[in-house]
Amino acid sequence: MTEGTSSPTLTIRAARVIDWEAIAALMSQPGIRSGTLRLPYSTSEQTRKWLEGLPDDHTAIVAERDGRIVGMAGLHRNKGRRHHSAMLGISVDDNHRGEGIGKALLTSLIDAADNWLGISRIELTVFTDNEAAIALYRKTGFEPEGTHKAYALRNGVLADVLAMARIRA
Repeated sequence: MTEGTSSPTLTIRAARVIDWEAIAALMSQPGIRSGTLRLPYSTSEQTRKWLEGLPDDHTAIVAERDGRIVGMAGLHRNKGRRHHSAMLGISVDDNHRGEGIGKALLTSLIDAADNWLGISRIELTVFTDNEAAIALYRKTGFEPEGTHKAYALRNGVLADVLAMARIRA
């Protein structure tokens, strides 16, 4: 899907500042916190300020179903000599995993990177036990580049992540 396109149940569109409360609620879900580097007890106000302060070279999109935000993703473009690359992040509502929302968000960002932004390298890290996400990334051309040991504290334990990248020739 591309920006503004929709299926009967899912619309992918740009994130807006007015979405701050819905995005804050989404990002505070236990599964999203566990699968990302998000800290507990972030406030809605912090999310609003983050959305207001997004740089122009950052692409943030949401997946909306029946007027409710059920996913969010973004490309964080690098600077200087790494301007050809961007970091990817995706979060899907805990109650809507396995419904194709992550794939829709990911393919929309890949389309933007390839056809609009001139980004030839998309990078990400994913916890090594997140098999569903790793499978999705592999299907869309991401390849493992290495494992970062004891990368982040998660549920009181230092967890490993897999570094992956998709390089468009």
